[in-house]
Amino acid sequence: MSSEWQSIPASEFCVSVRDGTHDSPKEVLSGGKNLVTSRHIKGGLLDLSTSYKISTGDYEEINKRSKVDQWDILFSMIGTVGEVLLVKEPPDFAIKNVGLFKSKDETTGKWLYYYFQSPSAKEEIYMSMRGSTQQYIPLGALRSFPIRHPQSTGEMREITNILGTLDDKIELNRKTNETLEAMAKALFKSWFVDFHPVRAKAEGRPTGLPVEISDLFPDSFEDSEVGEIPSEWSVEELGDYSLNIESGKRPKGGIDKDLSFGIPSIGAESIAPVGLFDFSKTKWVETAFAESASKGWIQNFDVALYKDGGKPGEFRPRIAIYGDGFPFERAMVNEHVFLLRSECLGQPFLYHLFNSELILDQIIQRGSSKGAQPGLNQDEVRTTLFVKPDQNLLDAFNDIVKPIIKRQLVIGRECQALSRVRDALLPELISGEIQIPDAVKFLEQVDI
Repeated sequence: MSSEWQSIPASEFCVSVRDGTHDSPKEVLSGGKNLVTSRHIKGGLLDLSTSYKISTGDYEEINKRSKVDQWDILFSMIGTVGEVLLVKEPPDFAIKNVGLFKSKDETTGKWLYYYFQSPSAKEEIYMSMRGSTQQYIPLGALRSFPIRHPQSTGEMREITNILGTLDDKIELNRKTNETLEAMAKALFKSWFVDFHPVRAKAEGRPTGLPVEISDLFPDSFEDSEVGEIPSEWSVEELGDYSLNIESGKRPKGGIDKDLSFGIPSIGAESIAPVGLFDFSKTKWVETAFAESASKGWIQNFDVALYKDGGKPGEFRPRIAIYGDGFPFERAMVNEHVFLLRSECLGQPFLYHLFNSELILDQIIQRGSSKGAQPGLNQDEVRTTLFVKPDQNLLDAFNDIVKPIIKRQLVIGRECQALSRVRDALLPELISGEIQIPDAVKFLEQVDI
């Protein structure tokens, strides 16, 4: 272990340690700035999908006390304590009840980010938490938090560069995955929602598609119960097209949260777009229990639908598709997830169909109509209406999009492998137990 390391309070390691506003500024319906709280920091990422906007005046007032700058660290203080975010780009948001470590520079910001993920730091976080009904960590504890680090800034920079290289590869993969997802969604929307090829043919314009695919589209429209649709297409119920629906179950008494082996049990909280999965939330069931279940086993290219849960009157479905060993070679879903299969429609089409506005509007309305427990039953899914195109066109779409999904799943597995390497190296590097040349050699051996 290096002798040139030291431990000092975070208040000395940083420019300052403070927190966001404790007030509750009003939401504005247009314009404004995002207000970030602890719940928006997840797995090192900032999720603004549920953030609300505040006025520019409130934003500027908050920033007089707790302005966030590039390379600062945000720390979740309430609820799920200990989630951290490295602010890599100049921010455009304010914070509420979030710990703010004002970094001296890029290197100290990165060191803090990785240090807070080390076992020793997590233990310190756990020991510093307060509260019974809702856990929190006081600002004083953040200021006195011991930060162990090399005295050499150069050594700090080398260590964070190694870990940062792995994270950069993961981030690049995620962006590639998002691009692939957007491409497939755009194709689905063009063909089956906006009907661009049909409109082009109806107006005597070229579709821009290969002749063999262009010929599969009609050249006119007709009225239907869901509005104007291409001629000879039809409005149908999903259940009429070999739609198989099943869900899983959980052991009597619920999931044993201390279990770390057996068969993965995927719940509503893990439903995400293709190639994405939060492995930190993985829950397990005993193999004997899993083997006793005849349903709920994930098959290749199954579409997963979050079917119930959430606030009363507010159902927010999420859709995933699994396959080719991602996220697991063998896994089940619990009773809050439907697995959907249709040989007639094809799994790629089915996945993008459930992400389309027509389907989402119907299942959101049906799921939100429940009182105490929002959600869907199988009959409500089967009777959902969709616009059925020509079967040959369906097959063409599936042939084009399936390789895209397969690539997304490969990327998901690559991210999982990179994360495992990073998680193995991080505690050793941050503690000084492994030397930098040894870490570099290890990365070369695993071809990173």
